[in-house]
Amino acid sequence: MSMETTTQDLSNITRPVGFYIRGFYALKKGEYYFIFLAVIYVLTLVSNAILMLIICFAQTLHTPKYMAVFSLAVVDISLSSALIPRAVHMYVFDSKFVYYNPCIAQIFFVHYFASMESFSLCVLAYDRIIAICFPLRSSVLNTHCKMMLIITVAWTIPFIINVVMAALILPLNYCKSTIVNSFFCDHGPVFKIACGDYSKNWFMASFTTVALYFVPSGFIAVSYIFIINAILKIKSSEGRLKAFKTCSSHLMLVAIFFVPFCVTYIVAWVEIAILLQIG
Repeated sequence: MSMETTTQDLSNITRPVGFYIRGFYALKKGEYYFIFLAVIYVLTLVSNAILMLIICFAQTLHTPKYMAVFSLAVVDISLSSALIPRAVHMYVFDSKFVYYNPCIAQIFFVHYFASMESFSLCVLAYDRIIAICFPLRSSVLNTHCKMMLIITVAWTIPFIINVVMAALILPLNYCKSTIVNSFFCDHGPVFKIACGDYSKNWFMASFTTVALYFVPSGFIAVSYIFIINAILKIKSSEGRLKAFKTCSSHLMLVAIFFVPFCVTYIVAWVEIAILLQIG
């Protein structure tokens, strides 16, 4: 496959017109997979939109906890919108080509909202630890202003880190392949096909993974150590059950998000270790 490029003489950077996304084209009966994706996307939009409307119009839900839930709903819709429509469009219209600038934009938005999902689950963990470990002081420790500040910080930190991560793609030269081994414009597969030194991109990818995923998951794990300890100190079984029920939905969301993420990175690091040994 020949590669079309546009060369910026002033900066000596050779950029492709775009990239070819390999995606799921090797899957048997892939049309069923994309129908499934489309259904998931519609359900995500509808369910989160309804949840947001309920929180907006129900005065009793205007609490710090539901501020965090509202933020998570926004992130869910944004992440799905950054990822699924383009994947479905690629398959339905057999459009594997993505122009350079939209590709860089997708790298930023997908990773930004994915990391925001991680931070939003962190914010909910903070709310749970305050509610269960400090029930008598929760209204003082977790006010509307404090929750708004926490949510603002949770949106800002991933934004800055992901802007830097996406910006580091721009100086890379592409002189060989433009085939991205992913189902979307993913950060790693895009910088790995560049020519020359991309050690900064490797470092940024590693830093982003640790700062935006492993640190939040570590915080959530530690928070639940304190939460479980507090629940065990509750004398009545009804009280313990009630406290556990308040955490069950959050634990389910944490498992759905972090378990596939951790498995993916464990498999990736095992593959890298095997390649290094073979090399």
